[in-house]
Amino acid sequence: MKISVSLIIIGLIISCSVKKTPEKDQQAESWAIKFADATMTRYDSLVTYLGKKPKYEYDLAFLASAIDKLGTADSKYSEYAKAYIDYFVQEDGKINGHKLEDYNIDRVRPGLNMLDLYERTGDEKYKIAIETLVSQMETHPRTNAGGFWHKKIYPYQMWLDGIYMASPFLARYARDFNQPKWFDEVTFQIKEIYNRTLDANTGLLYHAWDESREQRWCNPETGQSKHFWSRAAGWYIMALVDVLDYLPENHKDRPAVIEILNKYSEALLKVQDEKTGLWYQVLDMGGREGNYLEASGTAMFIYAFAKGAKNGYLDQKYLDIANKAFDSMVEIMVTTGEDGLPVLTNTCGACGLGGNPYREADYNYYVTEIQVDNDQKGVAPFILAAIELNK
Repeated sequence: MKISVSLIIIGLIISCSVKKTPEKDQQAESWAIKFADATMTRYDSLVTYLGKKPKYEYDLAFLASAIDKLGTADSKYSEYAKAYIDYFVQEDGKINGHKLEDYNIDRVRPGLNMLDLYERTGDEKYKIAIETLVSQMETHPRTNAGGFWHKKIYPYQMWLDGIYMASPFLARYARDFNQPKWFDEVTFQIKEIYNRTLDANTGLLYHAWDESREQRWCNPETGQSKHFWSRAAGWYIMALVDVLDYLPENHKDRPAVIEILNKYSEALLKVQDEKTGLWYQVLDMGGREGNYLEASGTAMFIYAFAKGAKNGYLDQKYLDIANKAFDSMVEIMVTTGEDGLPVLTNTCGACGLGGNPYREADYNYYVTEIQVDNDQKGVAPFILAAIELNK
């Protein structure tokens, strides 16, 4: 009997050593924890992430949300995420770094973190801060048709990014505070930008739309920008699956949101790199010089596909696609830093349109913008994708 037990133990050890990677679900979980732990080891606070000065930002709040998801396993993750928001939300509810009069839709995204914290703690300071952000959206500038401007400094412009920055927050606010008018607002914004940025030939969505047709970056006839940017697409598709968490089952526009999710997912599959299962920075130009497989957009698609399939919005094939793409991300885009901790590469630092200095948003612009290792806009969706695939 002792011999049999020994043989079994040896066999198990050999079996484990032969496998290069754990099962997919275990691998996904371990990668989420690895990147969260690496972030917390490198930076005592997200306030100083990547060595930058403290700033109230959507992307660090996004990373905080991703890390917070691991709080059910260990409270240290939630405490770390909370500390970022608490740095900016003062005891009287004032948000340091937020200026309502700027009408910057990016600054609304941290409201999701505040909703989490208010639900968890009941602290009135979070409610006051939440209402400040809602007040911004009450008076936020709009296009003539009612679409939210991306920022006051970008008049008459809707960007795909902006849908994620405000819509999940407003949808959850509508649910948590029994304010159903915001459900209608959210679904209107989703449909409006879809119709304004849609390319009928590919089913893809252009990065932005200028109602005034005055920007050099836009098509003077349609107002659409020139290219399909992966991360903008990622922001939009994440907004769809996240809004559906809060949108009532009987809401009149719920079927329309699910229909858009399905159409857009199919369009994204058509431009997926066949060899790697990943996506390019400029989605439809994979073979063009300078283009590269981009991590943040890819991770966002993986997250949305996995969540969409698991919740029954998308065909189950998308779960398999997400798993394969995640494994490919780990193989191609994850390296080890000098500190022995994981590094996510291939992440575009930022891309915008117009402004000062002016961004033409042409092909060369998108593919030459700096790539940043461990950029929060890549690490956050990578963690979320890993968690989603482990559920």
